[in-house]
Amino acid sequence: MRLKASLAVLFTAGCLISCGETHQDKSESQGVASAVDSTLEGSLMTEQVEWPNVLPPIAEKRPVEITQHGITRVDNYAWLRDDNWQEVLKDPSVLSADIRAQLEAELTYYETMTESLEPLRKSIFDEIRGRIKEDDSSVPMRDGDWAYYRRYREGGEYPIYARRSVNADGSQGEEQILLDGDAEKGDSGFFSISSVSHSPDQTRIAVVTDRVGSERMQVEIRDIVTGEVVDSTVQDVAGGITWAADSKSFFYAFRESNGFSKKIFHHTIGADTKDDKLVFEEKGQEYSAGVGKTQSGKFIVINTGDHASNEIWVIPADDPSQSPRLFAPRAAGFQYDIDDHGNDWYIRTNLNGAVDFQLMKAPLTASSTDEWTVVEPYRQGRQISSFVTYKDYFVWMERENARESIVVADYAGKTERIAFDEPAYEVGFSSGYEYETDILRVTYESPSQPEQTFDYNMRTNTRELLKTDEVPSGHNPDLYVVEMLTAVADDGAEIPVMVFRLKTTPLDGSAPVLLNAYGSYGYFIGNPFSRTILSLVDRGVIFARAHIRGGSAKGEQWYLDGKKDKKKNSFSDFVRAGEMLVDKGYTREGRIVSYGGSAGGLLVGGALNLKPELFLGVLAAVPFVDVITTISDAALPLTPGEWEEWGNPIESAEEYGWIAEYSPYDNVKSGVQYPPVLATGGLTDYRVTYWEPAKWVARLRAETKGGPILMRMNMAAGHAGSAARFERFEEYSHLYAFALKLMGLQDTPPVQHTTE
Repeated sequence: MRLKASLAVLFTAGCLISCGETHQDKSESQGVASAVDSTLEGSLMTEQVEWPNVLPPIAEKRPVEITQHGITRVDNYAWLRDDNWQEVLKDPSVLSADIRAQLEAELTYYETMTESLEPLRKSIFDEIRGRIKEDDSSVPMRDGDWAYYRRYREGGEYPIYARRSVNADGSQGEEQILLDGDAEKGDSGFFSISSVSHSPDQTRIAVVTDRVGSERMQVEIRDIVTGEVVDSTVQDVAGGITWAADSKSFFYAFRESNGFSKKIFHHTIGADTKDDKLVFEEKGQEYSAGVGKTQSGKFIVINTGDHASNEIWVIPADDPSQSPRLFAPRAAGFQYDIDDHGNDWYIRTNLNGAVDFQLMKAPLTASSTDEWTVVEPYRQGRQISSFVTYKDYFVWMERENARESIVVADYAGKTERIAFDEPAYEVGFSSGYEYETDILRVTYESPSQPEQTFDYNMRTNTRELLKTDEVPSGHNPDLYVVEMLTAVADDGAEIPVMVFRLKTTPLDGSAPVLLNAYGSYGYFIGNPFSRTILSLVDRGVIFARAHIRGGSAKGEQWYLDGKKDKKKNSFSDFVRAGEMLVDKGYTREGRIVSYGGSAGGLLVGGALNLKPELFLGVLAAVPFVDVITTISDAALPLTPGEWEEWGNPIESAEEYGWIAEYSPYDNVKSGVQYPPVLATGGLTDYRVTYWEPAKWVARLRAETKGGPILMRMNMAAGHAGSAARFERFEEYSHLYAFALKLMGLQDTPPVQHTTE
């Protein structure tokens, strides 16, 4: 997927943050309002924002004609894609000199144009850092006689992975450090820890890292007691590894040179990788394969598919040499995932028209879907998004109208719902390491409430609060308002829109808005607490997240109504969300900065073309904007798997037309006034390749009025940007300082808080 996840870092608009406990008096409240009002005249029209009088770099036009289905389009900037792009993903130093010169010229231009924002960027960085407990630690998660956790040292960029022994009375022994992330980085320009997982016998760890940014992982197996590296031969892994039950071998998905992940291998520790057994190979062009394990640990699970269908193959974890067995064959639109319990399989599936999914079960020996029976029935509009089985309970997550809840059930049919009452929030659960347990680890947060971690006892239906995340600089949830509003789509569909603001922010149309959404792949971005977005909200900015079609906030049909031939709904929903905020007096037209990344970058690019006058500016993080060209190139990473999401423009003229109608790069409105744009990219990004934002910026600058059009390319990172926690804050500071300048709030201090 072009998104996920990292979904999570740049394109989610942060995880909402709050400010410290301060009881504002009337004069302070009026001061915030007047500060916002005083900036209105200077920021309502973007051309009044002062920028340095510097000529931008002009990318050379080298026209290339591309003809598909009898339609010819001209791409003037196709040359920015290096012919050697596959090698660039592995080694950025081999990038062609003319392309490097253009990207570096863009970076120099960005730095020159925004030099005056450096003090503001530093302030934002310091604010975000001040909201972080630097020596924080996760709540330990038990696995038998050990409890595992992560912690940071003061000033540390990367986590320390550790464990403690658990005594008979529940007390814990001395800390045993498994991995020190800061020490592990060494002199690598880029460094990311994908996973650290312990073996079933808890004598070894698998350390999976990326030192380039292209998500081609390296695996080291280390002895926990001695720290000795006992195996470091496995390279080019997609994601993490899955241990076999013997703790002497593991399974992994191999990432090929073109970025595809189609082969699953079984590796024995200490053996040469040339002897690794090819366990499974996906032959379908559009499908990718991954590997995991059931909660009981009894089965290795190979899952292969695209965005609309999949199939699963299983291997007994205690007999890893056994050939995989097909669970249920792939069929168009058929999706399922599995977990085992005793002599049964439990299955989450859309079988028989259960669009929002149902839970079923079948004997371990089942060979046909005819043997599947319903456990939790399908209910339209209530999406079952995930589930897990334990010895005495099974648990699922469900979602309705952008609100999630957790359901705990026993195998006799009794259920208990873990629900919350706030207008908008995010809740989750961790399946943990153990199968025979009564304890479910649950987290809860909202835009105004820092994350809380609970242990929920599934036997007694009681919860114990273990931790509330600290905000060292202070935080008072009562200073904020969290609302869930409704925008109306062109066809009458109701779009949930979360709004987060200070109570003192005026609702007279003067306040600026940062409007965020994603809207692809059925991915649901919740409404969490964020330590970054508060630097905007605390200056009088209204933060809004639109749960548009293409995501799954209102179930699977909500997703289906925003893909392929219905993709235009995503863009119009986003625009209608912005217009609703104008109509309700939250802001005015031309006071909205849009923010999206990856496929969310496609969203803000498409919405920009649809109604440029609505926006004060655009923040486009690693934006997927050259859609028709990318989805027409089967050699590019992930493209074949994307046809189910967007359509196949290679085979179908109709589907070519769908994409060509909205592709942001191909629909730039020549001669039209566009607001300022800041795009970011990563040179080793294999999900949204670096040339997409580079080409888009070149075309916007050449063909539109207004601007400025800026790009900040990270020459040493991939899709998620830096994996170091403080470097990541710096990336946010660049985006937010740019937005605040457009809003006229660059000199407005944030609301002050205490740590009472």
